[in-house]
Amino acid sequence: MKFTAEQIAVAINGSVVGDKTVQVTQFAKIEEGREGSLCFIARENLLHHLEGNKASVIILNESFEIPNGLKATLIRVKDAHTAFVRLLQLYHHSNELPTGIDGLACIHPSAKLGKNVWVGAFSFIGKGVELKDGVKVYPNVFIDENVVIGEKTILHAGVKVYQETVIGNECVIHSGTVIGADGFGFAPSGSSFEKVPQTGNVVIKDRVEIGANTTIDRATLGSTLIHEGVKLDNLIQIAHNVEIGENTVIAAQTGIAGSAKIGKNCMIGGQVGIVGHISIADGVKIAAQSGIGSSIDTPGTIVQGSPAFGIGDYKRAFVIFKKLPLLEQKINEFEKALAAFRNSG
Repeated sequence: MKFTAEQIAVAINGSVVGDKTVQVTQFAKIEEGREGSLCFIARENLLHHLEGNKASVIILNESFEIPNGLKATLIRVKDAHTAFVRLLQLYHHSNELPTGIDGLACIHPSAKLGKNVWVGAFSFIGKGVELKDGVKVYPNVFIDENVVIGEKTILHAGVKVYQETVIGNECVIHSGTVIGADGFGFAPSGSSFEKVPQTGNVVIKDRVEIGANTTIDRATLGSTLIHEGVKLDNLIQIAHNVEIGENTVIAAQTGIAGSAKIGKNCMIGGQVGIVGHISIADGVKIAAQSGIGSSIDTPGTIVQGSPAFGIGDYKRAFVIFKKLPLLEQKINEFEKALAAFRNSG
């Protein structure tokens, strides 16, 4: 990595204040700015880090006032955070992965591989698999029979994809993720349980990103469905026949039980539990560690708690909850005073 301030400014539509020719070779946090590094400031409460900062180039909002005597070259933009993210994306995409088939990969003769595909060492590509143009398969990935993976999708090391799964274009699936394992289907049979065959599949649409060690179960019938633009964190469990709407984001350790339907543009915090066979409307926000036991039908609702209810009511209730020991003490004192008053009569 080696870019001048002027090249960076052109890429993010910014204006340079200082030396346009100064070069940077690395990214750094603003607290750790040093010679040759590129940093950014998007909040005014971080401007104190400019004093004595040794970074070569700093991206910051054009609305911020600049202290006198600053040595670093500045790039002024409308929104420094958005600009920096854009810059990271450009840098990431400039580092192209290799193409070709490693000699230690195992690929079934019937598999179809598009242009510029890469399959790393010890990966297994099963019968009838189709990897479309630009797919990158890291080492130790297992892809079972009749899986279809769309253009420019990346499967990181150790991903497991069961049979009949369909994955769209430009998805990113991180290490340890398992897609298409059996859903948790068992029927009571006397004193034991009988397994219900899981005959469906998983369908993942375009531009989905799935974090490490997340699991998405295949449907009993039909498909478990993850729509376009969904972002799943690490360590999430998606059960059979769940449907997650477009551009919904879900944080780590959330579990969604079978046949739940999540709307689009929802935001679900960490460690949320959602029961099966319910629906959650579009744009709903669920705070961390909440338990969702019934459908949420009103779009844009914000809930918290277990069982969850409206966030405004939750916050008011929590204020009272924190005071319960004090309230108990006051009630006890009142009862003693009342008893003393009665006895005195």
